[in-house]
Amino acid sequence: MTTTRFAPSPTGYIHVGNLRTALMNWLIARKAGGTFILRIDDTDPERSREEYVDAIKEDLDWLGLHWDRVERQSLRLERYGEAAERLRGMGRLYEAFETPTELDLKRKKQLNMGRPPVYDRAALALSEEERARLRAERGAGVWRFLLDHQRIEWRDGILGPISIDAASVSDPVLIRTDGQVLYTFASVVDDIEMGVTDIVRGADHVTNTATQIQIIEALGGVVPRFAHHSLLTGPQGEALSKRLGALSLRDLRARGVEPMALLSLMARLGSSDPVELRSDMAELIEGFDIERFGAAPTKFDEADLVPLSARVLAARPFEAVADTILALGVPEEIAPDFWEATRENITTLHDLEGWWRIFRDGAEPVIADEDRAFVAEALALLPEGPHDRETWDKWTAVVREATGRKGKALFMPLRKALTGRAQGPDMARVLPLLQVIRAKA
Repeated sequence: MTTTRFAPSPTGYIHVGNLRTALMNWLIARKAGGTFILRIDDTDPERSREEYVDAIKEDLDWLGLHWDRVERQSLRLERYGEAAERLRGMGRLYEAFETPTELDLKRKKQLNMGRPPVYDRAALALSEEERARLRAERGAGVWRFLLDHQRIEWRDGILGPISIDAASVSDPVLIRTDGQVLYTFASVVDDIEMGVTDIVRGADHVTNTATQIQIIEALGGVVPRFAHHSLLTGPQGEALSKRLGALSLRDLRARGVEPMALLSLMARLGSSDPVELRSDMAELIEGFDIERFGAAPTKFDEADLVPLSARVLAARPFEAVADTILALGVPEEIAPDFWEATRENITTLHDLEGWWRIFRDGAEPVIADEDRAFVAEALALLPEGPHDRETWDKWTAVVREATGRKGKALFMPLRKALTGRAQGPDMARVLPLLQVIRAKA
């Protein structure tokens, strides 16, 4: 059975970059009728916070990316300890004692000599007496995985054939001096024991994947199918990393972005297929193909979400937004008409408040000097309310006859005088909703 996982660290709110990973893994699992695991990678006790665990679940729930089960690495520390002992028994895990300063000096020396700055495995030459002395002087060391110096190859689901020379990579640290198990190791143990078959993650993990493949093989696991998606950039190709905080899912939600707009964009962004607004999750799943994605950096522009969100809202029935509209104070008897008038003139539900303020309190009139006499004459011809859908056409016909104005010269000054805006809903729908006409006062 196909099994995928999304494995965020609860050290902050998830953003659009994280979403790309989560969505691709979710779509692969759902398309295959498989299992999607939400795995909380919380082995770092200092940075992991429970509030972020809750936030991750809330954000995925908001998007409809529901998981089949939840796993937490902090509850699996014994399993990592057992796996580490197995590697030690094979001679594939060794203790190293260099300080950060010493490692930095080694890297600089190698670079000066034109060599790749990889760990020189000096710790392997230490005798038991030397190790004991270093532990006494410096405390526990880190534990590194001994890589086989051969080429590590796999066919990536997005990048195609990958081949990495293990000799060009440092033996990865799997366990820190304080005993904390690092992502590189914990993820491998989890992926093996949870039966993960497919892993999609960012292209910045390619080297990690190479080393993890050797760890998986050393532990006797089955190597999953890997795919590495391109990293997101800003609309001009600039690095997005500094802006990711402002692009957290909860901030996008607070700004009124619609879930299906965000999912529709992210499910196609960076692929050879055009972005198409999907109406439901089934359409999203059906239209997804990991092999359609490319390796080039992918431009993300938050502005692209605006028309997509607007289209989602325009198609929404009144029943789906009734509570939001009534909460604004819109009278129940006119609430459906209010929605029909405004639904195609908003980009988020937040915009409804502005329209209701105009209808309830009357807009600040916008009247050009050359139109003042015309607007005054027209408003004098406006019949007393209540108005209905036919009032606008009847009224403007009378105004046209009285003033000789027609077309844009007739309609635009009246729209701006009544709503304060040059664009907006059909005025035949607006006029019956106006509780106050300030331009008449």
